[in-house]
Amino acid sequence: MTTATRSPAPQHRPGPDAWLTLTVSEAKMVSRDTAGLIVPLGLPLLILIMSAAAAGSEVLVGTHTALEVFVLPLVITLVIATIGIVNMPSFLAYYRRSGILRRLAVTPASPSMVLVAQGVVSVLQALLGLVLALTVALVFFGANPPERIAAAIGVFLLATLAMYALGMVVASIAPTPNSAVAIGLVLFFALGALGGLFGGMAALPDFLSGIAPWLPFGASVEALGAVWVGADVPAENLLSLAATSVLGTAVAAALFRWE
Repeated sequence: MTTATRSPAPQHRPGPDAWLTLTVSEAKMVSRDTAGLIVPLGLPLLILIMSAAAAGSEVLVGTHTALEVFVLPLVITLVIATIGIVNMPSFLAYYRRSGILRRLAVTPASPSMVLVAQGVVSVLQALLGLVLALTVALVFFGANPPERIAAAIGVFLLATLAMYALGMVVASIAPTPNSAVAIGLVLFFALGALGGLFGGMAALPDFLSGIAPWLPFGASVEALGAVWVGADVPAENLLSLAATSVLGTAVAAALFRWE
């Protein structure tokens, strides 16, 4: 008499409900991090409000003011850079440090699902920051929307990819959440200082002002300013953002460890 052997039950791939549940859980985690929720939205908005009155009366290009040419592009870049380079890596470093990613690796829910869910939530947070900044600028300070709206959306998405690629590099090398925040802040302020965060790129020394458009922060500010006034986006801006997206993703994929 032969005994039939049971084959192991097949593991089912997580369906849409699992993805939705995980994304909602990530959203709750982000909402409970008070500093991580308020700073990326509140700090750029504060800079906008403090600068809007003076910048709105300074005409730079045609009928466009400094508010549209520089302040709004800077504020939008601040939002996506803060979330992508500082916030998101700290969450991923915490998940790795606490063993969540390792435990997920032996379940049908792949740890990559956490990366996707965290990415979705942080992008939604960035979009919220964008909407808040635009609403305040357009409604209360009389700013005009970008002349090339489709191009502005494209630049925003490309800049977001670049900042998040840098954030994934930070997450891949940071062993702890605190180190992720520290590394992210150093990178954020270094890129911001060279991208006009402290007084505009024109205020930089000549040898640095030539580098700024080739770095992702400065490239994002300059590209958004260009589409706002209906001008062509400088090629170096697009090359910078695209190269950062590709190279950052490749480096993060090579260095990232689940444990």
